[in-house]
Parts: sequence; C-alpha cells; structure tokens
Amino acid sequence: MSAPATPRPTLSPPVAPTRARRVDWRLRFAVLSVVWGFSFLLIKVGTEAYAPFQVALGRVLFGALALLAVLVVRREPLPRGRRTWAHLAVAALLLNTAPFSLFSYSELSIPSSLAGICNATSPLWGMALSMVALSEDRPTRRRFAGLGLGFLGVLTVLGAWQGFSGIDAKGTALALLASLCYPIGWIYVRRTLASVPGSPVALTGAQLMLSTIQLLVVSAAFTSAPASFPLWPTLSVIALGALGTGMALQMQYGLVAEVGPTTAQMVTYFIPVIATTAGVLLLGEQLHWNTPVGAAIVLAGAALTQTRRR
Repeated sequence: MSAPATPRPTLSPPVAPTRARRVDWRLRFAVLSVVWGFSFLLIKVGTEAYAPFQVALGRVLFGALALLAVLVVRREPLPRGRRTWAHLAVAALLLNTAPFSLFSYSELSIPSSLAGICNATSPLWGMALSMVALSEDRPTRRRFAGLGLGFLGVLTVLGAWQGFSGIDAKGTALALLASLCYPIGWIYVRRTLASVPGSPVALTGAQLMLSTIQLLVVSAAFTSAPASFPLWPTLSVIALGALGTGMALQMQYGLVAEVGPTTAQMVTYFIPVIATTAGVLLLGEQLHWNTPVGAAIVLAGAALTQTRRR
C-alpha cells in the first residue's frame, strides 16, 4: 500500500515478460486489488504480536527481498551514483518508512476498514499538493469540486454530525497523515528521480532496501526484540511484504506497461471496498451506514480530481 501509490509517471516501466502477458490484465488487476485491499487486514493481524515499527520493518524487508529476487532473475543491476541513492533515501522515508509505520500505529486503535478508507484520500491530498508544487497541474472547477466532495466523504465516514463519536481521533489522524505521505513522496520522486536511468523495479528495490535500514535503526532504538514469533502474525507480516509490497508493485508496473497508468491507477478505488469487506467478514469489525456511503463519496471525489483537460 501502498501503499498503495501510483507508479512513477515519467519513468518507463519494464516490459512485462511474455509469460505474464498470457494472463489477462483484468485478472491481474483484480488480484492486485485484492492483495492491496487485504494489506490493511494483514497490518491489523501483525500488530497483535509485533510493535508497529516491527510490522513496517518486516513489510519493507520482505518486499525488498521479493524485488531483489526479480532483479537477480532479470540480471538487472541496482541504481548507481551517490546522488541517486541520496534521493532514494528520502523517497524511502516518504513512501515507505513513514506511511507504513503510521498505518501500523493507526491500526492499534482504529479498524482496518477505516484505515483502508483513509488510504483512499491519497489522490485528494495529491491533487491539492500538485496544484501548488507542480506547475503543469492546473486547477479546474471539476477538480476543485472533486476535492471538496472527497473531504465531505471523509467527514461522512467519521460521522462529523455526531461530533466524531466512536472514532479514535489519534488513530484516524495517523492514517490520514500516512495517506498524505504518498503524494508528497511522489512529487519528490517526480522532481528528483524522473530522469534517473533504470527500471522502476530496480529503483523501488533499492528504495525498499534503504527503508529497511531506516526501520532497523528506528526499531532498535524504540522497540524491544520480539519474545516469540506467533504463527499468524508472522505469516501476515511476511505476506504483507512479499505479496502486498514486492509482488504487488511488480504487478502494478506490468499493468502500467500494458494498459497505461490511467487504467492501472484505478486499482486505488477498489482498495477501500476490499479492505472494508475483509475487516467486516474476517475480523468482525462493525460497519455503520455512514462508512460505505462516505467511502463512496470519497472515491467519487478522488475520481474527479484525476480528470484533466483534453
């Protein structure tokens, strides 16, 4: 979850292998939606036995191993140059270390379904920030309307008319802050790494390696080593990294290469639906009418913010 964020728009993704192309892109799109949607459930299960920083560490560690395995098979090198690695370290902080940790901390006190819905606000933050930071993203009435509609949806999810009763303010704020990290990170990547040679898989693999180092330092400083490794939380963290981060990013880059970034990024709108369904059915989380209604409003607003003049 990347969370789930849109791949670097100005880099040329690698061409998907011929064997992968035999599987219809719609099926891979559905698998990617399910994998990223279940990521919030996996975070919730992981935090039952591990500290949030440790869950985030496991996520980037196993994600890095998955992508490095792809690079080994392809015989593709990691990026070179100190400047590139310095920019990747900042990208790792903004796109992995910070949001993964914040989502893990948020799910100590809020349902996984709410965290998934908060993740869907990322395009709203992105639109607001890009109009300030990126000169080519001009505001339009439709995009302004989408921004307003999206945040109205957030207020609906949180039950603003009830004084936000029943909602943990701190946990919700952490999840929204995690969602804000993604567009900040992608704007930084767009400004600093867009022209760097190498495939997105190589750059992201290096980025996850750096995030692993960052979280190793943070975990060593602020947490104690786990006393035990319970089966389900451990498997959840491994799946969160290898599938929800490593394999999912590889699938997303393949979709971008085949059907384009606009269609590929539509996966963002399915994530909260799957996250909510998984949380209710598998974790027994409560669902009130304002949650799905507000989520639908958020997604409609996010879709409007992605429209541009032809």
